[in-house]
Amino acid sequence: MMSTAESRTVRPATIRGPDPNPRPPRIPFPAGACDCHSHVFGPQAAFPYLSNAAFIPPDASPQDYTRMLRTVGCRRAVIVQPSIYGTDNRCLMAALTSGVFDFRGVAVVDESISDRELEALHRAGVRGIRINIASKTPGLPLDQAPRLAARIKPLGWHLQFFVRIGQVPSLEQVIARMPVACIIDHFGHAPAAGGVDSPEFKILLRLARLDHVWFKLIGPYRISRQHPLYPDVAPLARALVAAAPDRCVWGTDWPHPNAERIPNAGDLADALGEWLPDAETRRKVLVDNPGRVYDYV
Repeated sequence: MMSTAESRTVRPATIRGPDPNPRPPRIPFPAGACDCHSHVFGPQAAFPYLSNAAFIPPDASPQDYTRMLRTVGCRRAVIVQPSIYGTDNRCLMAALTSGVFDFRGVAVVDESISDRELEALHRAGVRGIRINIASKTPGLPLDQAPRLAARIKPLGWHLQFFVRIGQVPSLEQVIARMPVACIIDHFGHAPAAGGVDSPEFKILLRLARLDHVWFKLIGPYRISRQHPLYPDVAPLARALVAAAPDRCVWGTDWPHPNAERIPNAGDLADALGEWLPDAETRRKVLVDNPGRVYDYV
């Protein structure tokens, strides 16, 4: 569970933090809504970053995150281990066990992790492992996915994939053979400008035919420049929800590390309302689906 994040030298931030003044959405979220994708950072002196970290964020604490969640109207949330901590999950574990909110977690581990360490992560609230092959800071390679899937299947966990969907030709075959649920985040980085007929998005639609493949409707600012509501992302979100209505979830990606333009969390919530105007569909994406995949039921 430990990594090469060894230096305790506090390095200056190289990216911006989140909008400090989140606003509530125009359409209130349903009770039990879940933000299914976020990160926490720091304090850096206690939880140092990898020596080869691609960026250094300002501290973003569970308490800061909780204030945003309560403003937007979420009562549950999922914290995802960021690339710059590697497999050192101590910051994640501290947040999960802080008691400040009803958190679940997605960790980063390698195949050498012991059963005892996996069990400790599970007790803290971890319910998945992230396979990261898109970050500038190197993450877990795709070839570890099958072996890790076998390790986590008894725990009921899933694999989460951070990928640029068009750049990994073997991904469809790898995911198709997985014995656990697989979640693709950030729309697979399929460009919104390409629409639902782009080669990248067609891969997502093919994967949506598989009953164990899920999708996170997050990070529209990473695939679109149409701020703040990202209307060109709406067709993608609607197509994924139509193809996999019981396997789509939503998240803010707070505190939006390395985003070219930092969004207000209220705008992200409003964007979801524009993409999915039907209240029952939003309830599925915000409450029912997260409840199942993150073991909130």
